[in-house]
Amino acid sequence: MCPSGRIASSITAANPDFRPAFEVIDADRDGKISSDDLRAFYAVIPRSSGGDQDEEMMIGTMISVADENKDGFVEFDEFEKVLETAPPCGSGNGLMKDVFKVMDKDGDGRLSYGDLKSYMESAGLDANDDEIKAMIRLGGGDSNGGVSFDGLLRIFGC
Repeated sequence: MCPSGRIASSITAANPDFRPAFEVIDADRDGKISSDDLRAFYAVIPRSSGGDQDEEMMIGTMISVADENKDGFVEFDEFEKVLETAPPCGSGNGLMKDVFKVMDKDGDGRLSYGDLKSYMESAGLDANDDEIKAMIRLGGGDSNGGVSFDGLLRIFGC
């Protein structure tokens, strides 16, 4: 989907690559997602209400759903299984909305060039300026307005 095809080709619905998403959530880079990693991930998402108790329950549920071997952590293969069976796209998909919120550093509801560049770097994806600009165009945005949530779904081929 990008001009060179280097990045987007690995995240198509037919051949998803969840490693970059896993690595963004695995804050301590130990190869597994812990409750602490999820807390750190969700700490950057602005919330209007809910409280710590709701967050702890949500995190515990997420770990228990994905933790197939019941060791208290989510390894990459477990993470991949959950995402492969989840609906990959759609405005009702909570995971994609959470990813969008993490990517949207200033919380303005749009992914700017800077937001996308920062996310690509933190996910370990090599994207040059032209590729990021192409993603924004593909998502229906421009260099000034950025990309909406629906635009992000278009970038991922949804």
